[in-house]
Amino acid sequence: MPRALPVALSAVGIAGASAAVWGIGIERYLFTVRHRTARILPAGTDPIRILHISDMHLAPWQRRKREWVSRLASLRPDLVIDTGDNFGHPDALPAIRRALGTFADTPGVHVHGSNDIWAPKPRNPFRYFLGPSKKKPDVSRLDTDALDDFLAGDLGWSPINNGTAALDVRGHRIRFIGTDDPHHRYDDWDALDESLVGASPADLTIGVTHAPYRRVLDGFMDRGADAIFAGHTHGGQVRVPGFGALVANCDLPLKQTRGLSTWHSEGRSVPLNVSAGLGHSIYAPVRFACRPEASLITLAARR
Repeated sequence: MPRALPVALSAVGIAGASAAVWGIGIERYLFTVRHRTARILPAGTDPIRILHISDMHLAPWQRRKREWVSRLASLRPDLVIDTGDNFGHPDALPAIRRALGTFADTPGVHVHGSNDIWAPKPRNPFRYFLGPSKKKPDVSRLDTDALDDFLAGDLGWSPINNGTAALDVRGHRIRFIGTDDPHHRYDDWDALDESLVGASPADLTIGVTHAPYRRVLDGFMDRGADAIFAGHTHGGQVRVPGFGALVANCDLPLKQTRGLSTWHSEGRSVPLNVSAGLGHSIYAPVRFACRPEASLITLAARR
């Protein structure tokens, strides 16, 4: 037994070092597109291809990520949904412009994540196991107005932070209802409801938020959402093969921290797509068993 212990400890050390090399040096650069289909449209109608981008956490030096995101325009989606956390560094706006500038001819909607408002700060990653993260009191503000000017002014994407927008996409009239960042409780349902007063009828209602807290998902359901899009979780960022995510950084069930699933509320069920995101905090540069991703969700006709 005394001889076996050093061997076992060495094996654990080698496995841990290998996992760190993979997660820090390799997997966080393995960007991928996750393709899924949700059959929620009326029979006989044209499908809608939605590119869901979330949690870029882009920093000025992250050229590979920036160029990969810019090439997503070649997928020719009908619509882009950006669920926030575009900034990964206070000086990232020029990189964000280069990454998303290729979508200038594609309609879209966007909402804020906390890292579109507050700059990232170092934090102990093990604190995530104690519950959702909290904003530190000395965090500096980002240039959110400049980001919004680019997304809305240059790209033409509709901001739906505690508001609504309606777009005509491939013969479908779609109403989008969105919240500002729920992680710091910036969601304002009174403002959202006020924006719905007098709204024209729509064929489809889509809820859009950054952080998929249960209260937000249920709030969308109460307002007739037919599908919901969110980000924030990073898919857990570090997942255990065969088990999945260890944390969600919100109260979403862990099994729904990544990908297309179903949200149930008050006897209704709708598709919920939670993007695992494209990045990570610059202070936690690792992804393990959870590749950075964008989602291409096809809304198709019911069978």
